[in-house]
Amino acid sequence: MRIARFSIDGNVAFGAVEGDKPDELVLDIIKGIPFAEFELSGTKVPLSKVRLLPPVLPNKVVAFGRNYAEHAKELGNEVPDAPFAFFKPSTSVIGPGDEIQYPSFSEELHHEAELAVVIGRMCREVPRERVKDVILGYTCANDITARDVQRREKQWARAKGFDTSCPLGPWVETDLDPSDLTVQLTVNGQQRQLGRTSEMIHSIEDLIVNITEAMTLLPGDVILTGTPAGVGPLAVGDEVSVSIEGIGTLTNKVVKRG
Repeated sequence: MRIARFSIDGNVAFGAVEGDKPDELVLDIIKGIPFAEFELSGTKVPLSKVRLLPPVLPNKVVAFGRNYAEHAKELGNEVPDAPFAFFKPSTSVIGPGDEIQYPSFSEELHHEAELAVVIGRMCREVPRERVKDVILGYTCANDITARDVQRREKQWARAKGFDTSCPLGPWVETDLDPSDLTVQLTVNGQQRQLGRTSEMIHSIEDLIVNITEAMTLLPGDVILTGTPAGVGPLAVGDEVSVSIEGIGTLTNKVVKRG
């Protein structure tokens, strides 16, 4: 099931996305929330009539860096022996079609296409064999990074946590095997990144076991699983799209921060 979060006539709701052709997609409005038992209302709205929002509003976004060997290599970094985590605040999250605001404190903004895992239930110290039980589904993410700030400040809070630095969407796909999916990114229609989730150094199971040893994850929290090689610069006016096999495409435009 594809679960979207959307607004219509000033109201926010979740809906199940139905249909195959992009111009014929409809939303069957969900009674309740997707983190508990829910029903489909049978009330359907054309996707073209709503505004898609970030598919979830996470309490926290836990991101893992250098999880693809070629990406670590292209930036001159060693591959970490264990998962390497950092955080993006909830205020960094935006949805499909929202604007990425180029921060005034950076002159080198980069894109990073990633598979995102959406947590479906509160969990801590999750054993490897139970990881699938705590996952609601998967969505596309773009870990927007102020690369010059990342290099200069040596820690990543501002470089990766600024407002609008975490586009998510367009929806959450709940029925998906994430082990070998194509991940690609284009800028203005030109391909920049192309990889497969099978190239991850540490699996999704590794990442969730690792982080839940330390902290509790809540429903709607998001795990970013790393980016394949090909990261590069973004400029004001660029349109950047992340596409992941079996999920869909997340598109955002870069604008000057007002």
